[in-house]
Amino acid sequence: MKLLTSVCLALSLLTAPAMAQEPAKPVKLMQVSETSPGFSRQFFGRIAARQTVDLAFQVAGQIVEMPVTEGFVIPKGELIARLDQEPFELQFDRTRLQKDQADRTLARLSRLRGTAASQVAVDDAETAAQLAAIAVRDAEYALEHATLTAPFDALVSSRAVEAFTTVSAGTPIVRLHDMSELRIEVDVPEILFQRSGQQDDITITAKFPVSDEIFPLEIREFDAESSSVGQTFRIQFGLTPPEGLQILPGSSVTVTVQVQDERTGIIIPPTAIVADASGALGVMVFSPVGADEGTVRRVPVTIEPTQSGDVRVLTGLTDGEEIVVAGGGALTEGQTVRRFVGFSN
Repeated sequence: MKLLTSVCLALSLLTAPAMAQEPAKPVKLMQVSETSPGFSRQFFGRIAARQTVDLAFQVAGQIVEMPVTEGFVIPKGELIARLDQEPFELQFDRTRLQKDQADRTLARLSRLRGTAASQVAVDDAETAAQLAAIAVRDAEYALEHATLTAPFDALVSSRAVEAFTTVSAGTPIVRLHDMSELRIEVDVPEILFQRSGQQDDITITAKFPVSDEIFPLEIREFDAESSSVGQTFRIQFGLTPPEGLQILPGSSVTVTVQVQDERTGIIIPPTAIVADASGALGVMVFSPVGADEGTVRRVPVTIEPTQSGDVRVLTGLTDGEEIVVAGGGALTEGQTVRRFVGFSN
């Protein structure tokens, strides 16, 4: 019995120093403070024109003039292409003569109504005169539309046909871009889309690869349905073309969305939250005992989520306290820990 007691005493003496010398566990800490928790997101967008049109003749014919050059800007009203005018001029002259003849016939039969001309003949002459007038309008329309002009100040993107080509009505001739305002198309997540109209707390800017200058953007329009992939919405922003920069449709641009939050508070990462067996939430607060070491205690908190993914502490913490950022669930009340400042620590 005495031998057993001696052995136990010896073992206790050997293990006591080992337990006393157990090193303090390193933990990563952060000092909390009341802030306005804004956040920003970056998206890659694509430049588009304010409007893009494929211009076409509304009548058929042979192109005899096409002075436009791809890649150049032409003013509104500038000649783009002209069909051979002679067939349209001949048709216009022919219909005018036919109308004059129909008018004379109607006038003659109207004078003879009731004697040498029946009412039916007069009615037929009136119909013929009206049809002749419509034919003149058709010929005039064709003659006017045998010439294409720029509907706005336009960038000539591409020519679909060349001069002296015979085209039918509706055949695309040139593609034009209206570059009076740049449009930037971006696919954004649903949460930002919902806040995009709140101009008081959101700032949207653009930056082009060829310049370090930042340009403010304004929302112009958006898709009313989300995409089938990623639950995103396409928003189109507007920007006045920057001076000195040649920005073409299809160019890339970086769009930054900065969201401000008017509510101040203590913001912490969700990894700092620990839950006990009953589900009550808390954080492990660090109390320094020396330069690097200290003890931790669990402090109950109430929180709410923020749009940035962090959490806002409503009660429980005060400005300036230090808390354990991660791994708090593995710590115990009053445990001694030390600051983690690097892997050599």
